[in-house]
Formats: sequence, structure tokens, C-alpha cells
Amino acid sequence: MKLIRWGLLAVIVAAAAVMLLAWYRRRRSLPEQGPVPVGSLALGFAVEFGDTLGIGSFAPSTAVLKLFKMVPDELIPGTLIVGTMIAVVAEAVIFIDAVDVQPSLLVSMIALATAGAWLGAGVVARMSRRKIQLAMGAALLVAGAVFAAKNLDILPPDGATLSLEGWRFWVADLAALVLGALMTVGIGMYAPTMIVLSLLGMHTLAAFPIMMGACALLQAVGGLKFIETGRFAHRTALGLTLSGVFGVLLAAFVVKSLPLDKLRWLVVAVVTYAAVMMLLSARRAAPPAVALSQPP
Repeated sequence: MKLIRWGLLAVIVAAAAVMLLAWYRRRRSLPEQGPVPVGSLALGFAVEFGDTLGIGSFAPSTAVLKLFKMVPDELIPGTLIVGTMIAVVAEAVIFIDAVDVQPSLLVSMIALATAGAWLGAGVVARMSRRKIQLAMGAALLVAGAVFAAKNLDILPPDGATLSLEGWRFWVADLAALVLGALMTVGIGMYAPTMIVLSLLGMHTLAAFPIMMGACALLQAVGGLKFIETGRFAHRTALGLTLSGVFGVLLAAFVVKSLPLDKLRWLVVAVVTYAAVMMLLSARRAAPPAVALSQPP
């Protein structure tokens, strides 16, 4: 089992190296040049700190990028996929080795989530600004609802197992494929994965290595699509990359746990507000209706 986990980590690290190399080669041809924005450094550290403790990073990151107009709306999905990849690889290295989840489930869910992200990134990289705004607005509303449900204790209780068999195994795999695709429009995997696995009878702890391993590999693979098309904010993504890993290390090895209820309510408020703003932006960008000509 150790050999399987180490092999999986080797694949994740290799994929991350390939994406970083592609980004490095593409950097001079990207339109956005200049120094890294300080705001992206602060954001990367804060959201990856919270992500490691179980808050999730995509919804709060999307909200902050939208509210402070740090990047154009249509570049937010690619910026997050590319910019948070290294931090999530660090999370995967920590949790895959620490939590003894079923190896076959771990590998299959990570592989299918990556396949979903590859397909999803190809679609999102070609979507219009308005369609991306609509998708991210909906994603933020879903995330806010999940955070609220967590605080109100209406999510399913923890199971007692770290493995699945039979139809439960295949349902988890199908969910991973869908959630991997949804990652590319801004729906983070942690909360949905936790809900699915809890409903199937697994302990919430099982979500950590599965979600972080899946996110690390799918972001490395899906990130290649965004780098190829240039549909991401280079400087902001670089800021998230440079600072995010320090947030992970602080949370994992120094802080380890925090009372997160009040922080989640803050995230619910910010995310919901950003969702409304995103949807209003999409509405303003809607093409005007064409009046039908009247017969003479």
C-alpha cells in the first residue's frame, strides 16, 4: 500500500513539473508582464491556509478576485487552476502519506477527477466571458450553501470506514469524474467530495487525501489547457503560487486545527455577495433582445 501511495505521489509531482515547465516556456509570450501583485501573495497564503484546514480555497478565492477586480472574470478559473497547483501538491504529499485510505479508491477517484478536469478545462478555455460569469455565479451559490449546511450540522454525519465496496465504489468514481470537470468553473472539490463520501458511509477524513490528490493532479493536467490558450492572469497566478505553499505548511505543521464555524459564516457572506455580483455582471453583458419586425 505504501508503494501505491508513493507511486501516485511520484505521478503527481511529475505532472506538476510538466505544467511548471510549460508555464515557464510560455511566460514571455503572455500579455501580462511586470511585478507580482502584493494582493495575490496575501490571497494565496490566506486561502491555502484555510484550504489545508478544510475550508476550501476556490470559492473564497473566486469571491476575492471578483470583489477586488484583481483579474477579469473570464480569467478567474484558469488563474486558480494554475496558481494554486503547487500548494495543492504540497497538501497531497502531506495527506496521501498520512491517511490510510483504500488505495484502489484513492487511485481511481484521482484518475477520474483528472479526466473530468481535462475535458472541463477544454470547454472552459473556449467559453465566453458571460458564460463563465454565469457558471461561477452558480458555483459560488452552491459553495455558500454547502458552507452554511456545514455550520448548521445538516450534512450527513461521519461514517466509520476508509474504504468502499460494490456499487458505492462506482458511485464515488462517477462523482469524482463530474467534480473534476466542475473544478474548472470554480467549484472546489473538498466540500462536495466530503458530502459524497459521507453519504456513502466513509469517514470525512478520507476526503482529504482523495480531494487533495485529485486536485493536485487535475490542476497540473487541466492547467496545461489554460497555459496553452493563455486564459489565465499570469502575474496573479504567480503570486498565488509563491505564497500558497507557506500557508499550507503553517496550517499542516504549526496550527493544525482551528474553530472554523465563525470563519465559515464569513466565507458564506462574502461568497454569496460575490455570486450576486457575478450574476449581475452576466446579466448586464447579455446581448440585447432583437425586436421582431411588424408586418405592414
